[in-house]
Amino acid sequence: MAAHGPSAVAAILVAAGSGERLRADVPKAFVEVGGQTLAERAVRRFGAHPSVGRVVLVVPADRAESAADRLRPFAAELVVVPGGATRQASVAAGLAALAPDTEYVLVHDVARAFVPDSVIDAVVAALADGADAVVPVVAIADTVRRGQPGAVLDGVVDRSTLVAVQTPQGFRRAVLVAAHERAETTATDDAALVEALGHDVVSVPGAETAFKITTPHDLARAEFLAAQSSTPGGMP
Repeated sequence: MAAHGPSAVAAILVAAGSGERLRADVPKAFVEVGGQTLAERAVRRFGAHPSVGRVVLVVPADRAESAADRLRPFAAELVVVPGGATRQASVAAGLAALAPDTEYVLVHDVARAFVPDSVIDAVVAALADGADAVVPVVAIADTVRRGQPGAVLDGVVDRSTLVAVQTPQGFRRAVLVAAHERAETTATDDAALVEALGHDVVSVPGAETAFKITTPHDLARAEFLAAQSSTPGGMP
């Protein structure tokens, strides 16, 4: 990224979720896919990325020490910190662990274990071009209607105006810190906090492989991707 070296970019990997919907007997970040935990896959991905310096992994408090010991070889500068009761609190814990020279922050859900480098590249490039906040997005393929399960449905929503948001979301550090400090509500999306301060959020293309592993079906899909990536000519 032109005028900025890797030390200017840090990644906060959020991995403090319980994995209840995944029906796992360990926190989601420590579920294995293709012989690697989701946390390991995320740390490897961002730790090896040429634009990323420090990697901050946020995990359940009782997993912090063991995660640090296991994952330290996969990132030159890895910090593992205990998360909070909410995703927002976990991101705030990650922000507190950033190095002083960090200028840009990537916030990524470890559950999106197969995000390709091209998405990370696009987010970092948009920040380098002057954006305050960047999110990767993908088009919505399904027909979308207003309503609730079991109820009479309302009209069809024009899906051409809608996108699904992925991670990593990228921010100027000062903007994200201010957004967390001034947050008046709890949000599951950091871009929403930044937007509430009046900053524009720009988009870059996401990727189908950056889906969020939430259910057993998602886990099966992830196993398929892991198997493909381990074969010659497979996906990265």
